[in-house]
Amino acid sequence: MRKDEFRRRRRQLMKMMGKGGIAILPAVPEKARNGDVHYHYRPDSDFYYLTGFAEPEAVAVLIPGRSQAEYVLFVRERDPTRETWDGRRAGPEGATRDYGADDAFPVADIDDILPGLMENCSRVYYTMGAHQEFDQRVIGWVNGLKAQGQSRSGVQPPQEFVALDHLLHDMRLFKSRPEVDTLRQSARIAVSAHKRAMRFARPGRTEYEVMAELLHEFRRNNADISYHPIVGGGANACILHYHENSETLQDGDLLLIDAGCEYELYASDITRTFPVNGRFTPEQRAIYEVVLDAQYAAIAKTQPGNHWNDPHDAAVRAITHGLVKLGILKGKVPALIKEGAYRRFFMHRTGHWLGMDVHDVGDYKIGEEWRVLEPGMALTVEPGIYIPNGSKGVAKRWWNIGVRIEDDVAVTGTGNEVLTAGLPKEPDAVEKWMNGTGR
Repeated sequence: MRKDEFRRRRRQLMKMMGKGGIAILPAVPEKARNGDVHYHYRPDSDFYYLTGFAEPEAVAVLIPGRSQAEYVLFVRERDPTRETWDGRRAGPEGATRDYGADDAFPVADIDDILPGLMENCSRVYYTMGAHQEFDQRVIGWVNGLKAQGQSRSGVQPPQEFVALDHLLHDMRLFKSRPEVDTLRQSARIAVSAHKRAMRFARPGRTEYEVMAELLHEFRRNNADISYHPIVGGGANACILHYHENSETLQDGDLLLIDAGCEYELYASDITRTFPVNGRFTPEQRAIYEVVLDAQYAAIAKTQPGNHWNDPHDAAVRAITHGLVKLGILKGKVPALIKEGAYRRFFMHRTGHWLGMDVHDVGDYKIGEEWRVLEPGMALTVEPGIYIPNGSKGVAKRWWNIGVRIEDDVAVTGTGNEVLTAGLPKEPDAVEKWMNGTGR
């Protein structure tokens, strides 16, 4: 992402804050994995969204209207010894030169400097509860200023805390053109990974071997996983968040792969379900086509002016109708929908916001009303049907069929763009691809 994109975001946020406000954003701390081993550091999405700065132990401060410096970064100092062990640091000089800060200071000096920046600011924009240890420091700085004010020193302490994430997450919900471009690239990489995994899968191979094909394609394109992949064969496809990925693939089973990558901190999220041996059974194809019809119906409702729940309602209608047609549900479709009979086989929502987080931020309702879809929003569309072994009242020929089909969709001014359209999902196209004859 270009520097001017981060600058535009900071200006937009400061315009909403107005004079008299100060925003404080700490970077997420490093996290221990086990012993003295840390997880690979991934910056907090809110912090990176405004700064483009990917080092830990940093704090960003925005003070709209301040004449000396509206944007201040506190960062680790340069340290040749630590940099030999752990990698390069920007330091305060790099924070201003390379990351657009108006001023920058060593983070070790924050207790001496930040309270002075808060003086005469009436409102503190801060996300309370996200970093509990840092919460105490912010409260301590405010209380210290209040004590100075009571001593008649002329200091005016902040009088109000405002939830920063409320403003910031609404900004993040609407993707700019550069953001949509990055989402497209993340989607393209994930599509290539899924196509590779589909060609690789066959009876006798393991779920983790298929997962390895996904990971190799991600990493060779400088992308990481956006979440732990789900690679579930047979009965495992009926476990929504299956993660062991340890079983051997069996002839005659379906394989459900739910996997996406993160490219330049923007996520993709795709699910495809296909036969391990390259040929759907009649029952598998019948369930698959119900889910596919539901997905097409939901995507058709993913339009500006419709509300968030319209795609889900369309998917529910299509799935309920399809299950009745197959004899798996019995009754009138409207009555079955009203009583929620479909939830036995389709128990999750049809999608979620997508962006820097795979389950991205943004309200789904405004007050009591579903949010209206607008250009710039991005979301997944992912209906499914899951019929586990032993399902009472369901014929055995349907057991252990789990199907989910998921694509990433951006809302446009005239409709939508399916970012993951390059991955086959028509059943004939899936079979051709798996057997080496499709494109």
